[in-house]
Amino acid sequence: MKVLILAGGYGTRISEETGIRPKPMVEIGGKPILWHVMKSYSQFGFNDFVILCGYKGHMINEYFANYFVRQSSMTFDLAKNTMETVKSNVEPWKVTCLDTGDGTLTGGRIKRAQEVVGNEPFMLTYGDGVSNIDVEALVKSHKDSGRKITMSAVQPAGRFGALEFNDQDQITAFKEKPQGEVGWINGGFFVCEPSVFDYIKEGDSTIFERAPLEALAEENQMNCYKHKGFWKCMDTLADKQALEKMLDNGEAKWKTW
Repeated sequence: MKVLILAGGYGTRISEETGIRPKPMVEIGGKPILWHVMKSYSQFGFNDFVILCGYKGHMINEYFANYFVRQSSMTFDLAKNTMETVKSNVEPWKVTCLDTGDGTLTGGRIKRAQEVVGNEPFMLTYGDGVSNIDVEALVKSHKDSGRKITMSAVQPAGRFGALEFNDQDQITAFKEKPQGEVGWINGGFFVCEPSVFDYIKEGDSTIFERAPLEALAEENQMNCYKHKGFWKCMDTLADKQALEKMLDNGEAKWKTW
C-alpha cells in the first residue's frame, strides 16, 4: 500500500523556517520532519512513499537524490575515478517525489497522484505531524469498517491551563494544558479506497478537508480510528522548538522505531 504525504504547502505560520525550505524539510534533531513521518510508517513495513511536492519541491528531490551517499560509508579512488560503498545504513524505501504545483490545494495534490496510485487502497498523511499511532491497527480498523475512508481522530493538549474551583471560588486544581480539552480533531492519518479520488471534483482548487470529506461523511462512508496516544503538529516555530526539546530530553514519544 502506497503512502501519500502532503508536502507542498507554503507553511506561512512558520515562515522563519519556510522562507528557505519547504515545511516538511524543517529539521527536528538534524532530520527533516518528513523523515520522522516516513519512519513512523516504515516501522510497520510500509515503505512505498509518494511525496506530493509543491513549494520548493526541488529541495525534497535533492534530499532523496543524495540520501544514499549521506547515509553510507564510501571509498573514493580518485586515481581510478571509482566509488565503492563500504557500509550503508539506509531504509528500504521507494520514494516518488511528485510535483503537484506550487499553488495547488490539498485535494488537487491528492488527485494528481491518482495515476501513480492506480486502483488500489492507499494511505494519506501530512508532512508536518508526528505521532506514535499504530498504523497496523489503523489499517485493520479501515478494512473492518468496509467504508471508503478512515480518518484518525486525536485529542490535542489545550493551549492554556485549566482551573477547577469549589463553591467558595477557591482553586482546587490546576492542570497545565490538559489533554483532550478541545475534544477530538482530525489527526491527519488516513486510509483511503481508490474511490475517494471520485470525490475530488474541482481539480487543483479542491480543499480535501472541505467538500470531499464532507460528502464522504454525509454518505456514512467515513470511518473513525481514535488514537489516544501522542500526536503533535508542527504549525509554528514554538511547535518546532517543543519537538526539539522532547527529542533532546529523551521524551520523543513519536520515535518508536
